[in-house]
Amino acid sequence: MRATVIHAPHDIRVEEVPDPAIQQPTDAVLRVLRACICGSDLWAYRGESARQPGQRIGHEFLGVIEETGSAVAGFKPGDLVVAPFVWSDGSCEYCAESLQTSCPQGGFWGSIGSDGVKSDGGQGEAVRVPFADGTLVKLPADAASDDRLLTALLALSDVMGTGHHAAVGAGVTAGSTVAVVGDGAVGLCGVLAAKRLGAERIIALGRHEVRTDIARTFGATDVVAERGDAAVAAVRELTGGQGAHAVIEAVGTEQSMRTAVGITRDGGAIGFVGVPHGSGTGIDLSVMFDRNIALRGGVAPVRAYIPELLPDVLDGTIDPSPVFDVSVGLDGVPGGYKAMDERTALKVLIKP
Repeated sequence: MRATVIHAPHDIRVEEVPDPAIQQPTDAVLRVLRACICGSDLWAYRGESARQPGQRIGHEFLGVIEETGSAVAGFKPGDLVVAPFVWSDGSCEYCAESLQTSCPQGGFWGSIGSDGVKSDGGQGEAVRVPFADGTLVKLPADAASDDRLLTALLALSDVMGTGHHAAVGAGVTAGSTVAVVGDGAVGLCGVLAAKRLGAERIIALGRHEVRTDIARTFGATDVVAERGDAAVAAVRELTGGQGAHAVIEAVGTEQSMRTAVGITRDGGAIGFVGVPHGSGTGIDLSVMFDRNIALRGGVAPVRAYIPELLPDVLDGTIDPSPVFDVSVGLDGVPGGYKAMDERTALKVLIKP
């Protein structure tokens, strides 16, 4: 089969790799119908996140089950399923607490285990799924023939659940004022999540008009194009000098975290889901202490959120599909990385 591998910074290739096969009774083999490139994949692409030459890449996908191990009880060949970006056994204490990202037997697609074994990445034709019963979520079979719906459902593998995690961490409630730092796919899904949770006012921070137009479609009431101190001043002016009750931080840099702290209302909270790249130096604990600002978030346990969000995607209450603005086949994946790195694409959809 063919799959995407990374050999070095800016060196993404689509190559022949071994076909996936059942290795454990709890495994399933899944034929990929849709995958995509994540903003966090760009850290590896840029050389800021270490990868071994030839390592598989990609962690967002959905598809059809081709084969199941003897211990898989909840799925059968032909089922349409979505995979969260972390597999988990579904039976440990962390899984029971809806924190599947901390499952001791879990892992990230495309990662290398302590035994040196490389797991399958999602940007390919097929994937071996460990702990299928604990990991996968079944989708309606007829969704496979609805291109827009299938694309919207793909967002449940990561960005929609991650945006929701940020909104929950920030304490978004009905009638609240929310500010979203970051105009990437996760930030835009954070806008959508905040709207779904009943926010009355949503301020989107971003400078790219195409993206902020999507933010408005998703429910943003205001857009702030400034950065740094100017952004803080603009948000405070919009909120009568107080700031936002809930702030979603979806970037992960020092500047984005400083901005998030600066625009949070006293007594408010920040939900942070941007993969940290310098954001730790953007936190002034004394300021947060003095102003009673809470900080919650981290890697999103999207497996816990899929059952909650799935019905709203199926009935059209939320539609995250507009975050995918470029579509490619497998041969187009290297160009897709380049486009996202150069910010000429927001999020690239892959149709193997």
